[in-house]
Amino acid sequence: MVTVARKKTTVYIDEALLRAAKVAAARDGKREYEVFEEALREHLGLGGALNRIWAGIAPGTAPSEEEAARIAAEELAALRAERSPRRGG
Repeated sequence: MVTVARKKTTVYIDEALLRAAKVAAARDGKREYEVFEEALREHLGLGGALNRIWAGIAPGTAPSEEEAARIAAEELAALRAERSPRRGG
């Protein structure tokens, strides 16, 4: 398993949404932050990219954190380019 660096942050969130996240975490045997990370990755369009990055990569051959961030940024830019309307010029 690849270790990912995490940074603590504070966010303000609707109480009902927080309760729902806590229930989902308990139901799935996960920690709350895992539920939030999964939802945020999907919202940002990074879920599939991260799966492709880490699929089949042996721990000793995994990209550095900087390389993984670069790949993720490229994937996000490509996704945004696909979604944005083309402008004639």
